[in-house]
Amino acid sequence: MFDIKWIRENNQPFDQGLARLGVEPMAAKIMALDEDRRATIVQLQEAQTRRNSASKEIGKAKAAGDNALAQKVISEVAELKSFIQSGEERERQLSEKLNAQLSSIPNLPDEDVPTGKDETENVELRVVGTKPDLGFAAKEHFEIGEGLGGPDEVVGQMDFDRAAKLAGSRFVVLSGPLARLERALGQFMLDLHTTQHGYIEVVPPLLVRDEVPYGTGNLPKFAEDLFHTEDGRWLIPTAEVPLTNLVREEILEEKQLPLRFTALTPCFRSEAGSAGRDTRGMLRQHQFSKVEMVSITDQQSSRDELERMIGCAEEVLKQLGIHYRVVVLCTGDLGFSAGKTYDIEVWLPGQNTYREISSCSRCDEFQARRMNARYRHSDGKTISHVHTLNGSGIAVGRALIAVLENFQNEDGSVDIPEVLRPYMNGCNKLETGGAKP
Repeated sequence: MFDIKWIRENNQPFDQGLARLGVEPMAAKIMALDEDRRATIVQLQEAQTRRNSASKEIGKAKAAGDNALAQKVISEVAELKSFIQSGEERERQLSEKLNAQLSSIPNLPDEDVPTGKDETENVELRVVGTKPDLGFAAKEHFEIGEGLGGPDEVVGQMDFDRAAKLAGSRFVVLSGPLARLERALGQFMLDLHTTQHGYIEVVPPLLVRDEVPYGTGNLPKFAEDLFHTEDGRWLIPTAEVPLTNLVREEILEEKQLPLRFTALTPCFRSEAGSAGRDTRGMLRQHQFSKVEMVSITDQQSSRDELERMIGCAEEVLKQLGIHYRVVVLCTGDLGFSAGKTYDIEVWLPGQNTYREISSCSRCDEFQARRMNARYRHSDGKTISHVHTLNGSGIAVGRALIAVLENFQNEDGSVDIPEVLRPYMNGCNKLETGGAKP
């Protein structure tokens, strides 16, 4: 969210930044609305001042026996009262309209973010590892997962049909060794981030109030992407939402920063805009697990923190031994709250393409303004908004997909990456009917 004072003082850079996002200029419209609101406030203040002085004049006129003057001023006070009441309502409406306008404007892209219309113009930064040479026609993850079930299993290790009976499309039931492998991935990521990367593990609420997704920029613009409960709460689309809001409406001390949080949670998304996309398999579901990383920093440290965060996410894939690439998103592919974003795209042999498995974003003070999250500088006086960052560390379901496709064997079995074997009771392979030592 933007400071209206900053927009007044930087209207040209503001509109130029919006233009890079493909958004029409808004500075003039916003400033006109703000000027109308401020003029209304001035009129209200003048009317209130006159009302106060007029009230005193009534007493003086009555004391002097000038009833005509007293009645005249009484009439004026009545008119002022009516004017103030209508003016307060107008000021309230203008303030709501201005806040709605400001709440709907996306964060501006950093100067070094490439300009582009959509994801096809993202810029590749680096490629890590090599594509596996399987030596046979690769299967997609759902073919592998569905093939792992033994003949005597009531519930398949990757079962979309039974999930559909329970909840409809875009859900899956995992069972047996495959369910354990997904759990192993999440535990491995949490252990890595908490023991080697300095993140504090958090178990946050999965249901949150309106102001929480508003703080991260999910509301009001993206309400249709979320699930809403009958009692007025929202299911979190990612742990970024509660983790970032841990510092909402607080003033931290500079020495407390940076704060780094991580959580493994279910995530819930309606996928409202993805009809017909990735309908097979686990790539795009209403419910999935993800390990999230969130950093709260001072204003000088956030650029370095973004580089650190993407490195933490990359380390997951390095230790798993999976080939990937890192891209910087162009302006046309940036998220609403992000000033700059790196995506990690993992190689999926079954699809013969790269697919996103992590996004790491720096939001500067955009979210902090919506949350009123600030910090006091070391001078003990200056107070500024914190900077917030978030990143997937990484999406567990997509990591499971990547393991299945990259470590598949021609006979339908799947080798378990060495780093995960301690979490799998020493088993090193998934085969039909179960995991094998």
